Amino acid sequence: MNLKSFLFLLLTLIVIVSCNSKEEKNGYRHVLYRSVNNNDTAILAINISDKRFYGRYEISHYKFGKDSGDVRGDIFGDTLRGDFHYITYGGGWKRIPLALLKKEDKLLLGSGVIGTFMNLPCFMPGTSIDYTNSGFVFEELK
Repeated sequence: MNLKSFLFLLLTLIVIVSCNSKEEKNGYRHVLYRSVNNNDTAILAINISDKRFYGRYEISHYKFGKDSGDVRGDIFGDTLRGDFHYITYGGGWKRIPLALLKKEDKLLLGSGVIGTFMNLPCFMPGTSIDYTNSGFVFEELK
């Protein structure tokens, strides 16, 4: 093996290893939240770090069924923004944007104008997200 081949192989391995490195999962803590809105109940089980979150979200609609799926996103100060990819109680897959405001050990579910960008739903830039009339106010279960 000549020097050029060795250097090319070494460079290729370094690129592969660096591209495959993932964020350390040990920096996450598991938190379980629950919220009740009239007869509907929502459970949010997330793993959270300083910058990101991921986990499961389930909304039980009284007498209709449930929406259940995965959440993931980024944390900006006291706001968790990401998406909810779930299967509806009718049987189809959907994806919607998700915004949660952390306030006094609670998470307030935000609502806003939803649009699409590159075929993915998102809150429209330039519009505000409303947390005052939150359908769900999540409290941490200890």
